[in-house]
Amino acid sequence: MCHTLLLRRYAPLGLRNRDDAVETMYAIVKTGGKQFKAAKDDILVIEKIEGEAGTAVEFNEVLLVVDGENTQFGAPFLAGTVVKAEIIRQAKAKKINAFNYKPKKNERKRWGHRQPYTHVRVTEIVGA
Repeated sequence: MCHTLLLRRYAPLGLRNRDDAVETMYAIVKTGGKQFKAAKDDILVIEKIEGEAGTAVEFNEVLLVVDGENTQFGAPFLAGTVVKAEIIRQAKAKKINAFNYKPKKNERKRWGHRQPYTHVRVTEIVGA
């Protein structure tokens, strides 16, 4: 999804303009097999995690924390460092349609998939 589209879509949720922001502290967290850059008040679109809107979640798998000039690296994770966030909403991605067809065999198979994902707002980075 385009960055400007995200800004237009989630501006009421408090998504800030990353081009104008000067980030003093951020962390790289691992969730759902992917890595995300998380700073305070950022909104992340991650693989689905259990919980309803307003539920607090913690990400313990923190790979890196940058606080101004100080940088801490984990091996592989930073012990005692947690990124706290709250779930904004649960949603599904746009539907992907697939179709198999084998000519002269009367074989046709059609299916679709909508990947579930979760929007979370980072509230704080603790233990850095």
